[in-house]
Amino acid sequence: MSIISKIGRRSWNVRLLIYSIYLALIIGAVTMVYPFMIMISGSTKSQVDVAEFKPYPSFLFDDTMLYRKHVEGLFNERSDTLKIAYEGDAYDDDIVALDGRYSGAAPEKRLPLTFQNIAPPANPNAALVDEWWQFVDQAGLPTYAYTCGYVETPLSRTKPKALRDFANRIRERFKGDIDAANRELGADFVQWYAVYLLPESFLLRREKPVETPLAEEFTAFKADQPRWNRYYVSPEGFFKNLFIKTKYTREISEYNGAHGTEYKSYRQVHLSRRVPNGTEQERADWEEFVRLTLNLAWIRADETAAPAYHEFLKAKYVDIETLNRNYETGYASFDEVPIIKEPPSEGIVLSDWDAFLQGWKDAGTGEMHILPVEAIRIHSAEFLFRDYLMERYGSVAAINQHFGTDYEDILDILPPQRDANYLDFLKAKGEIRSEFVTRNFKAVLDYLVFHGRGVLNTVIYCAMAVFFALLVNPLAAYAMSRYKMASTYKILLFLILTMAFPPMVTQIPQFLMLREFHLLNTFAALVLPGLANGYAILLLKGFFDSLPQEVYESAELDGAGEFRIFWQMTMSLSKPILAVIGLQAFTIAYSNFMFALLICQDEKMWTLMVWLYQLEEKSGPGVVYASLLVAAIPTLLIFIFAQNIIMRGIVVPVEK
Repeated sequence: MSIISKIGRRSWNVRLLIYSIYLALIIGAVTMVYPFMIMISGSTKSQVDVAEFKPYPSFLFDDTMLYRKHVEGLFNERSDTLKIAYEGDAYDDDIVALDGRYSGAAPEKRLPLTFQNIAPPANPNAALVDEWWQFVDQAGLPTYAYTCGYVETPLSRTKPKALRDFANRIRERFKGDIDAANRELGADFVQWYAVYLLPESFLLRREKPVETPLAEEFTAFKADQPRWNRYYVSPEGFFKNLFIKTKYTREISEYNGAHGTEYKSYRQVHLSRRVPNGTEQERADWEEFVRLTLNLAWIRADETAAPAYHEFLKAKYVDIETLNRNYETGYASFDEVPIIKEPPSEGIVLSDWDAFLQGWKDAGTGEMHILPVEAIRIHSAEFLFRDYLMERYGSVAAINQHFGTDYEDILDILPPQRDANYLDFLKAKGEIRSEFVTRNFKAVLDYLVFHGRGVLNTVIYCAMAVFFALLVNPLAAYAMSRYKMASTYKILLFLILTMAFPPMVTQIPQFLMLREFHLLNTFAALVLPGLANGYAILLLKGFFDSLPQEVYESAELDGAGEFRIFWQMTMSLSKPILAVIGLQAFTIAYSNFMFALLICQDEKMWTLMVWLYQLEEKSGPGVVYASLLVAAIPTLLIFIFAQNIIMRGIVVPVEK
C-alpha cells in the first residue's frame, strides 16, 4: 500500500512535494555521476589535455585534439623533437593556438610551438608525400635515420603502445624468462613491467648508435612499426631550433643583426650541404655546428682530405705498427689508411676521426691537424631527398610544376614529414583513438599482473578475512543472543567502546604485538587483528534477537543440536545481514593499505593497494585515475552480486 493515496496525489501541494523529492534525487545522482565521469575522462589523459576538465574525453569527438595527442605520442612528449622533425613545414607562423591566434602573426602575439597549439596541416601535399615514401623505399637509408614514437612518456608517465609491444616481443621470444632475456640482450630489466626504452635521436655529437644485442632488437622492432609511428631525423631542424635559435634567440632580427642579412623569417635560413658562400658569420656558424655539435653519423669528407688525414695519423702514432695495434689492422703504410666513409659507432677509430674533425694539436711540434672545411659535407636524408627530386625532375621549377609548390631554391625542399604523418594519422585514427582510451588501463593492469604477487596476496587475504568474519562474529553474536548472560550488555558496551578509537591509534600496539609473536610478513598478521569486529557482532546480535523464538523451540523439540540450530536455521535466516558483514569485511581487507604496508614490509607480501600506491607515486594523472577505476571494480562486482540478498533483508521484514 502506498504511503500517499491516489486521492492525496491530486493535491498540488502533494505533487510539488513529490516533484521536489524527485528533483533532489536527480541532483544527488548528478553530484555522484558527474565526478565519476570526470574520473573516467581523466583516465584517458596525456600531458596535452591534462588541463581539460570535461566529463568526457574531447579527443573522442575532436580530431584536432586526437591529432595533438598523437603528435605528442609520436615525439615521445618532447617538444624539441617536434620542432626539429617538422622544421621546414611547421613554422611558428603556421601554427594556430588554442585561442585562434596565429603564433607568428606578430611579435607581441607570438606563441611558441607546442603540442597544445599545433594544428593539422590545412592542405597536405599528398603527391609530395607519395614521392617521399617512394624515395624512402629505394634510398636504403641507415637505421639511425629514423626512429619511432610511443616509447617513452616522461610527462604523462604511462606505458605507451610501442613500449608495450616491444616488451611483449621480447617476452614471447624468450618465453617469459626475464633472466634469459637479460643475458642474451645485455640488459638489466628487473621484471617485464620494468622494460624501458630511451628515444633515439642521433643529432648531438655525444649521441652514438650502439651495437648491442638490445639495440639490434629494437632496430628490428622499429622497422616493423607502422608508418604513422615513424619520423626521420632532421639535421636542418636541429641546426635551426637547437643551435641557431639558441644562439641568436627566436627573433630573426637578432640573427640578421649578427650576420648582416635581411631574412624575413627563419623560413629562409637553411643548413647547406657544404660550408656556405654567405657572410663570414654564416660560415663560422656552419663550421662550429659541424665540427663541434652535429653527430658524426651525418658528416662525410671528400677524398681530397686523405693526405691531411694521413698526416694527422702519422703525427699521432708516429709509426704504422702502433696504429695497427690500436686499430687491429695490417696496413703497410699510413697512405693505405682509407678516409672515413661512414664513422663507426664506437672505438678508437671514431675517437680519432672526431679529433681530426675538431682539430688535433701535436704536443711535440705544436702543429694543428684538422679536416679542411672545404672537404666537409653533410650527408642526411634531407640532401638525399633533394638529390632524388633533382635527378627525377631536373629543376626546382619542374618540381614546383609537378607538385604545385612554390620553392624558390633547392634548399627550401625538405622531407614533408608533417604532411606524411598527418595523412597516415587519418588512416589510423581508430587505432590511435583506441590506444589513448585504453593505454593507461593497460599500464595499470600490466603493472599489477607482472609486479610481484599483489593479485594473489589480495585474493588470499580477502578470502580469509571474509571467511573468518562470517565464522567468528556470528558465533559470538549467537552466544550472546541465545544465552541471556548477565554480562551481555557489559560486553556490548565494551564492543561499542572499541569503535570510538580510529584504526590508526591501534596500529602501533598491534605492530609491536605481531612482532613479538614473529608474525610480521604473514597472512596471519593481516587477518588476526580484525578477526572479531565489535560493530559486526552488535549488528548480528540485534538481527538474531529479531528472529522468532518459536523457530528455536520447534527445532529443540525435533531433537536438533545447538550447532545444527546455529548453522542450518540461524545462519540460513540471516543471509541478508551476513551479506552486509561479508561485504564490510571484504571492503576493509581490500582497501587496507597503511596497516598492510606497516606489517608486511616484504614486497612478496604486498597487496594490491600497496602496489597501486607505488604505481601512483611514479605515474601521471591519467594512470592515477585509471588505477582508481581498476581498484573500484572488485568492490563494485561484489556489491552487484550481493545486492539481491541485501535488498531482501530490507524489504522482507517490512512486508512481514
